[in-house]
Amino acid sequence: MDNCKPVSMPMSVQDKLSSVQGTALSDADAFIHRSAVGGLQYLTLTRPDISFAINKVCLYLSKPTTVHWEAVKRILRYVNGTVSTGLRIRKSPSMLLSVFTDADWAGSVDDRRSTAGYALFFGPNLMSWSSRKQPTVS
Repeated sequence: MDNCKPVSMPMSVQDKLSSVQGTALSDADAFIHRSAVGGLQYLTLTRPDISFAINKVCLYLSKPTTVHWEAVKRILRYVNGTVSTGLRIRKSPSMLLSVFTDADWAGSVDDRRSTAGYALFFGPNLMSWSSRKQPTVS
């Protein structure tokens, strides 16, 4: 993926991943898929901008399909185009604590559950973030 064409977003807004889309990957391809997703999960420690997309592809690790592999490749294309992006903590006189939160209403095609997330800033510095699927249907 070194010479791939970069994209501006880690996940397409129109595409909704589902367990019934695409054809199942072979065992060898599924292993590569899981390895790539695992590496990307580790990358979210310094790249919270890909957390939501990684969360979505992690939902289908048990039986990945060609559609899920395409979503992982799109994330890799995004990462390749934004290599210099990451968390930067800088000194600031601001002591303002800001929290931003959002959720997608019934965003999962499979079980109609929502995904919620938040980002907590201390001054200009991102201190904590999370993106997870809600336990009940909204």
